[in-house]
Amino acid sequence: MDYELILPYIPNLRRYARALVGDRHAADDLVQDTLERAVRKFHLWRPGDLRAWLFSIMHNVFVNQLKARKTPPSVEADETLAAPVSTVDSLDILDIERALATLPPEQRAVVLLVGLEEMTYAEVSRTLGIPMGTVMSRLSRARERMRQLIDGEATQPNLRVVR
Repeated sequence: MDYELILPYIPNLRRYARALVGDRHAADDLVQDTLERAVRKFHLWRPGDLRAWLFSIMHNVFVNQLKARKTPPSVEADETLAAPVSTVDSLDILDIERALATLPPEQRAVVLLVGLEEMTYAEVSRTLGIPMGTVMSRLSRARERMRQLIDGEATQPNLRVVR
């Protein structure tokens, strides 16, 4: 097969990985692990949605890494999330990043795939291997939790909401 089909998706994978794990170096490692597995398993890909297949691989690699280290990822201030947003001030970006960091990994993944990668609910469902109703409920709970954290309605240890 032609592995060059994967190349256009690398920037999306990098952006998602950085938002997902928060640490630039860990994100680069996650992308590398994802691409390595994709190349190794390329014979299993069936023509269709290559993007969803690659994000599924990244999700599985990320979950396996989380299970292996049993500690949640931390979010550092990173221009990855800030880059495409020009009208949002940097304190708002930090609020969003901190709120994202407090979400359980399964909710964070849904928020990032829908909000950052602009996937449809059906694409997220296929990517994560969960029912579409689960995607919608995780997204709803995550958005509400983030709204509470950003508005200062909820408290979280080590989370300082700045307004």
